[in-house]
Amino acid sequence: MAIPVVYNFRSVKARWTSAIVAVLGIAGTVGVFVAMLSLARGFRATLVSSGSKDNALIVRAGATSEMTSGVSLDEVKVMQDAPGIARAADGPLVSPEAVLMAPIPLRSTGTDANVQLRGVSPNVLEIRKQIKIVQGRMFKPGLAEIVVGKNANVSYSGLALGNTMGLGNNRFQVVGVFDAGGSAFDSEVWADAHLLRSAYNRPDTFFQSVTVHLTSPDALQQVKDALTSDPRLNVDVSREVDYYAKQSTRMTTLITVLGGMVAAVMAIGAVFGALNTMYSAVAERGREIATMRALGFGALAVVLSFLIEAVLISFVGGALGCAAVLPLNGFTTGAMNWQTFSHLAFAFKITPDLLLGGIIFALGMGIAGGLLPAIHAAARPVAAALRSL
Repeated sequence: MAIPVVYNFRSVKARWTSAIVAVLGIAGTVGVFVAMLSLARGFRATLVSSGSKDNALIVRAGATSEMTSGVSLDEVKVMQDAPGIARAADGPLVSPEAVLMAPIPLRSTGTDANVQLRGVSPNVLEIRKQIKIVQGRMFKPGLAEIVVGKNANVSYSGLALGNTMGLGNNRFQVVGVFDAGGSAFDSEVWADAHLLRSAYNRPDTFFQSVTVHLTSPDALQQVKDALTSDPRLNVDVSREVDYYAKQSTRMTTLITVLGGMVAAVMAIGAVFGALNTMYSAVAERGREIATMRALGFGALAVVLSFLIEAVLISFVGGALGCAAVLPLNGFTTGAMNWQTFSHLAFAFKITPDLLLGGIIFALGMGIAGGLLPAIHAAARPVAAALRSL
């Protein structure tokens, strides 16, 4: 015979002060848990969205990132003739790119942050078709002009449209702002590759990576086979979206591990809070428990009844924690990308499965905190409990 669930609701209401303590402990833990996972997910989503299935990214064989790569101009000329690379009226859709860093002050703090500079080819917008100029215009080849991502435009000092910015030994004018759809490119500054390398006294025949537009997504293997088997080249070829997904691994793992450790410590505290609440309920309800047992309710019914209360408290706490972090969804923050050591702006990404995970985490804490008190309550001898009243 089961104990009516309405009894559990009335019991929690009667002991609302101790229940609130447990609810707040669980809510705080769930809030941290969901926030940290959404931070990691947002970072990964920002990097992964930088890539396109229609593009391949080519770096030196064995390079872990563009910053540690090097591709010569002679190698680029060989790549341009590879099968599987799309062509436009003015030539193959290939963009050899120089990747550098520049310290630029953050508007929020005034302190310098490493901003990634990318020297690109004039046809880059034909290759990265998801990127659109939303203010001003694209830079003109051969002129000291730059275009900046929308996040760079609002995050760093001096990158407003029309401003002139000193980069290396040259000064560049901001002539446009582009929208890269929330990807990592939104935090970058783009210029003509030749002028950018010259400003930093870099050789004009050396690049960090090459991005090519494929004739179709299925042409990747054709391009990879042609380039990696050519004895004149020493390169790795990967789909652009896969490259950026791999780049996100280190940071997302770090955030997830640190967030998990913090949430685990808080979860221990929340479980002890639930234990205290439920043990207090057992101590206060000796008469009720003894009476229920005398009326014929079995030990299992008592255990289930206490677990229902623990689950009810933890569910409310989990829902409250999830609701508390929902306003963070889409909020833009910034962190160091440990693969490139550049500052990257990205947004918290709270999804339904993360919220469901938070609720499940809360229920787990509730069951962990309610099981021992429930067993203790059910194990009390009925006769002894009645005599103690």
